[in-house]
Amino acid sequence: MSIFPTKILLATDGSRDAELAAATAVDLAGKTGSELHVVFVLRTREAFEYDAMGFTIEESHEEVKQEGQRLLDEQVRKVEEIGGTVAGTHFRMGRPDEKIVAVAEEIGAGLIVMGSRGLGGIRRALMGSVSDSVVRHAHCPVLIIRPEKDAGSRGHFWRKEPSERAESSR
Repeated sequence: MSIFPTKILLATDGSRDAELAAATAVDLAGKTGSELHVVFVLRTREAFEYDAMGFTIEESHEEVKQEGQRLLDEQVRKVEEIGGTVAGTHFRMGRPDEKIVAVAEEIGAGLIVMGSRGLGGIRRALMGSVSDSVVRHAHCPVLIIRPEKDAGSRGHFWRKEPSERAESSR
């Protein structure tokens, strides 16, 4: 029995921190021989918000679904551009923390990888953090990737090859 997960779930929202998480997930999946799955959760609006925008629920739902699938496809393309092989894609609509945990359970993920993305003061106090909630509710380990703070170049260190990192640290 291996101590490495057989399935890694990358939870992405397209943010800069999520790009760093994607690079980490691709690296981990490659080194451990794990399947890489990608989930993108589109936070949905309440029905009254759609009414105010002039959409009916049916129209807005279908348009939102199409846009969400497009965003997921874009994230998968980015993962493949950095050398990852995606075994499964999962698009969901709703509360991101709940849907990420649900997809991880559905596929039997052994690890969830996601970026840390601060919501800021009041919003975080009212809503909480998606990553905090996933950590609290997931059935498996969760790896939260934070960018390295290096002279203001937030999130760029991961793009260097290992040999480039070694040279730049000399």
